[in-house]
Amino acid sequence: MNKPAAPKKRPKAARSPADPVVVEGVNPDLEAMLSQLGGPRAAHQEVAALAPTVELPPRCGTIAIVGRPNVGKSTLLNALIGQKVSITSRKAQTTRHRITGIRTVAATQFVFVDTPGFQTRHANALNRSLNRTVLGAVSDVDLIIFMVEANRFGPDDAKVLAQLPTDIPAILLANKLDLIHRRGDIAPWLASMQERHPFAEYVPMSAKTARDVTRMFSICEKYLPEQPWIYAGDEMTDKSERFLAAEIIREKIFRLTGDELPYTSTVVIDKFEEDGNLRRIAATIVVERDGHKGMVIGEGGEKLKRIGTEARHELEHLINGKVFLELWVKVKSGWADSEARVRSFGYE
Repeated sequence: MNKPAAPKKRPKAARSPADPVVVEGVNPDLEAMLSQLGGPRAAHQEVAALAPTVELPPRCGTIAIVGRPNVGKSTLLNALIGQKVSITSRKAQTTRHRITGIRTVAATQFVFVDTPGFQTRHANALNRSLNRTVLGAVSDVDLIIFMVEANRFGPDDAKVLAQLPTDIPAILLANKLDLIHRRGDIAPWLASMQERHPFAEYVPMSAKTARDVTRMFSICEKYLPEQPWIYAGDEMTDKSERFLAAEIIREKIFRLTGDELPYTSTVVIDKFEEDGNLRRIAATIVVERDGHKGMVIGEGGEKLKRIGTEARHELEHLINGKVFLELWVKVKSGWADSEARVRSFGYE
């Protein structure tokens, strides 16, 4: 994986495109937009539309992806980047950090920021940290993608929407469109969403559909300022291999323990040594109770062995090299309620 270039200080970006979409009442463009969702253009044609026929000045900007937990933010980020940079699982609160994914298309560099789901139900130190990460991410970006499920808007969505600044353009991304049987059924819901926030654009889509994902580049590009790129053109994330190792291990824990293990388990990297294409990694899985420790280890240590094997295989694919991985499990009672412990484990 390429090492990240040192970030350059960005000038303050323009907060709106040249021709913003101003929504007042019911937008007559909604019906036309819906009629285009099943169009025949291939995804690569949409990317090609960004390719300049004449040399254009570079564009670069930061785009925050926000929404309630488990709405598909990390899935969208990985699809946009074309590589896994943010872990996913069915468990809420899987994403706990500000994850940056970078994609450069033609003259434009898109810097996407995946954020934790905004927490509204448990006011412990860990959740306060996650919410600070979300609020920090949306305070100084060029564009916000507010992600909800198509035809759904609940109290948790409303609480996230209330945190969005009004001076930064926001796109409503209605995800999981593939679950809507008749596309026309979404039009009344989209009309109701216009009354909740002055969104710049409305994008019904599925983060699992390549063509829909590719459309996002041409939609987002016009909101990004003309300025030099922040990262090298082949960069995909600003996170280190050490960070990604901890995240991949944590993903395997969540996926292999299902709903039995509380979300408060975490992973601490104790050793990360590089020797050419070889990585020697030692990590501690931290849980809050002895019973949780048993869930992670499993009968005869089989669960922990499987976690280590799947994490090692994914890490070897990521670095295109060999990985030696050692895992331990320790109990730190109440760590998620301790501000000091939360900070010591790398949370903001």
